[in-house]
Amino acid sequence: MEFVNRTGAGRVLAERVRPYAGERPIILALPRGGVPVAAEIAAALGAPLGIVGVRKLGAYRHPEFAVGAIAEGGVLVVDDRAVHAARMDQAQLDHTIAAEQRELERRLRRYRGTPPPSVEGRTAIIVDDGLATGLTAVAAARSVRALGPARLVVAAPVASEEAVRTLEAEADDVVCVLVPEHFEAVGRWYRDFGQTTDEQVVALLAGQRVPRVARARPRLRRLPAVRLRLTASAAGSWRERERGHVERPRIGAVDGVTRSQQSAIVVLLGAPHHRQATPPGQRCRHRALRPATMCRRGSCLGTATAR
Repeated sequence: MEFVNRTGAGRVLAERVRPYAGERPIILALPRGGVPVAAEIAAALGAPLGIVGVRKLGAYRHPEFAVGAIAEGGVLVVDDRAVHAARMDQAQLDHTIAAEQRELERRLRRYRGTPPPSVEGRTAIIVDDGLATGLTAVAAARSVRALGPARLVVAAPVASEEAVRTLEAEADDVVCVLVPEHFEAVGRWYRDFGQTTDEQVVALLAGQRVPRVARARPRLRRLPAVRLRLTASAAGSWRERERGHVERPRIGAVDGVTRSQQSAIVVLLGAPHHRQATPPGQRCRHRALRPATMCRRGSCLGTATAR
């Protein structure tokens, strides 16, 4: 199973968290990818939509490899084993934290036009588009837990087994549609996993439906014509056809059978041997045959001798 996109995944996930609809939940998305998923859940449950400011800490010079996460409220989560595996020293870790803290503050200023909804005494559902290591979700859960919710739920369309085990110690419930044995990556479970933009996040948080962007069809490039030059044997055999012989050129009758130019490939296919009809009143030069019989000898090019 795979999801069409984040919007489709949100609709499927909304059915899994629908039992919490009676608790007046607050949906908190992890920007940016979690916002389209959370928007569908908020619409289905009739719940307010907000965000949790969180940023992944990537390894120095390898930002795709997560070594921790930060969240608003001064939350810091560091995986010491990942830091050791990435061979990061404290100076590099501090540099990464400072850079991500600046980006976190920028996003909060960009996304939040109004104060976030209060979660105190209510059910908070943290939503992301997928949980690989679960580090960002852990940081988000600790940040929201400090605000005093009555129940804390983490939900995602797909998660690794490791992330689920980690989050079960942080949240009251973990809801996932898929927990594959061989996780690989979050994008592996989406047909369309394009990047979510700041503009889409702002529009979704404002309650606007983001229009689907039509993808331009690829333009086909006209390729130049490809000319094939025949060998003398092939040309001769075709001339014989005009003189009454019925034959097809042998595979080897064209030099290079396959010719290519740029991206165009032309393949000329022939029979493994030619078949030649002996004209009435004549015999094949290789052996005497009755009129109108076929010569199957591969080297015969259509010449015939008078009887």
